[in-house]
Amino acid sequence: MNRAAGILLSISSLPSNYGIGCFSKSAYDFIDWLKEAGQTYWQILPLGPTSYGDSPYQSFSTFAGNPYYISLEALIEENVLTKDECDAADFGEKQEDISYHKLYNHRYPLLRKAYERSRISENPQFLKFVRENEWWLSDYALFMAVKDRFEGKPWTEWAEDIRLRYPNAIEYYQRELYFDIEFQKYLQFKFFEQWYQLKAYANSQGIQIIGDIPIYVAMDSADAWAHPELFQLDERNVPIAVAGCPPDGFSATGQLWGNPLYRWEHHKATGYSWWLSRIWHCFNLYNVVRIDHFRGFDEYYAIPYGAESAISGHWEKGPGIDLFRCIEQNLGWHEVIAEDLGYVTDSVRELVRQSGFPGMKVLEFAFDSRDSGSASDYLPHNYIENCVAYTGTHDNETITGWFDSISKEEREMARNYLCDWSTKKKNLHKSFIGLVMRSNAKTCIIPMQDYLGLNNKSRMNKPSTLGINWRWRVTKEQLNDDMKDEILTITKTFGRYNWS
Repeated sequence: MNRAAGILLSISSLPSNYGIGCFSKSAYDFIDWLKEAGQTYWQILPLGPTSYGDSPYQSFSTFAGNPYYISLEALIEENVLTKDECDAADFGEKQEDISYHKLYNHRYPLLRKAYERSRISENPQFLKFVRENEWWLSDYALFMAVKDRFEGKPWTEWAEDIRLRYPNAIEYYQRELYFDIEFQKYLQFKFFEQWYQLKAYANSQGIQIIGDIPIYVAMDSADAWAHPELFQLDERNVPIAVAGCPPDGFSATGQLWGNPLYRWEHHKATGYSWWLSRIWHCFNLYNVVRIDHFRGFDEYYAIPYGAESAISGHWEKGPGIDLFRCIEQNLGWHEVIAEDLGYVTDSVRELVRQSGFPGMKVLEFAFDSRDSGSASDYLPHNYIENCVAYTGTHDNETITGWFDSISKEEREMARNYLCDWSTKKKNLHKSFIGLVMRSNAKTCIIPMQDYLGLNNKSRMNKPSTLGINWRWRVTKEQLNDDMKDEILTITKTFGRYNWS
């Protein structure tokens, strides 16, 4: 693979007229902008429907798409919505922010109107989509319809008959909620129709999509409800233990994610069939797949269910290389990025080496004493070719915000490494980007906020917090020609220009 570069920007962070970035003209314009800036990759965040907390890493399904990303403009062109109806909805005043509360209250009613006007049951393409995706779509659509009937409560709080999927209860709700179920299928049909059109356009312009999947699924998901045998649940479908990570320099109590853990012995006994379906689905969605928390395949951190923090957790062995050999044997070789950050052991390093996948290097970790890993691994002169280098990720501070937050000694260390004691702080983000781009890493991905030199007010996520995350959006004014030309110059200078 040639030296290449890309930009990290969530779909939700795109400019749009209706409250959140989506598969609208702005997405196509951004692809054109990326091409003109000499980029090869557009890395996005997970595309699944978000639950409480709005995190794309806590989704109602590992297979479904987020209805928020359906372009209302496209539905206007289909004559199932009017521009006046969309313009009248209140999505918030700030173009650089997302109000998820307003989205939930105003976007879903519009999508319901579109469904009711669509005559979708007469559409042969819709019927074909339903047939081909029956293996996950039926459970998901029923799950979402029943969840709505129970006023959004987690499935663990539903009536016992449907919570435990008694056949008579399944049949009852399928009849009772027929049109609600069809509505959910309609949303998925429109999501995938629009997404595949956008992906095809990106690929035609020489832009490859890097998708992102969390290692775990949410407890409140169609996956856990429909297939409890896949997870460490008791006979009442209550978790035995949940996922997280141990205390480190960033958190004295660790991180308590709450996701159900996999019953790996079951997955192995079934030839990893669920994982094969999941990864096959991802390879259809994306050109490259980044797997979050890759170290969990070597060892995973198990926290007793009901614990108030991650302190009482312990490490258990995961499936290791066996899973990835099975995937390659059945699906062939595909490009994967292994997110191998955090507490990295020799066995994790060996798993990444055996897989052949590039790992990740994050510049911020090289100069930050809060990182409990090996800081020298993240110094750019130590990067191996087979890695993907970042200034930061969606979980990190922006590079400008990070430089403001570290100690005076750490700032001096970074300046010394840069051999730059004179650049004004407001422009120092460019020096850090240049440091990553000139490294030996075959691929460099830079968050859009870092190119823009934004502070932590534009941070995408602060782990273990709720209500302030996943909200930032870039504006059309920020995606200007000067910014594009600056990125193009940097990309060409360090031999990462996309010549395709």
